[in-house]
Amino acid sequence: MTEQLTDSVRVVLPAHLRALAEVEDEIRVDIQGEVTQRSVLDAVEAAFPMLLGTIRDRTTAQRRPFVRFFACAEDLSHEAPDAPLPARVAEGEEPFMVVGAMAGG
Repeated sequence: MTEQLTDSVRVVLPAHLRALAEVEDEIRVDIQGEVTQRSVLDAVEAAFPMLLGTIRDRTTAQRRPFVRFFACAEDLSHEAPDAPLPARVAEGEEPFMVVGAMAGG
């Protein structure tokens, strides 16, 4: 039987969420299995329960309005939550970024 390795994923949060989570820099979360938006956000919310409901709706798990996801210079906000993230994110080379979007003119 092959043992599933744990991947440590880098996550960059916007300043207001870093303050809420009481962290000053990017965070790292360990992921068992496939590295997806869902698995990363599940791990972030498990490690930092004060962030529950800030990135995703607590009931539907849908991305909140004005929150965007980026990795490897790509906007992943509209990708399926269970789609694999780029290999460079899964390998810890590039961060998964949660960004507060701006609206207005």
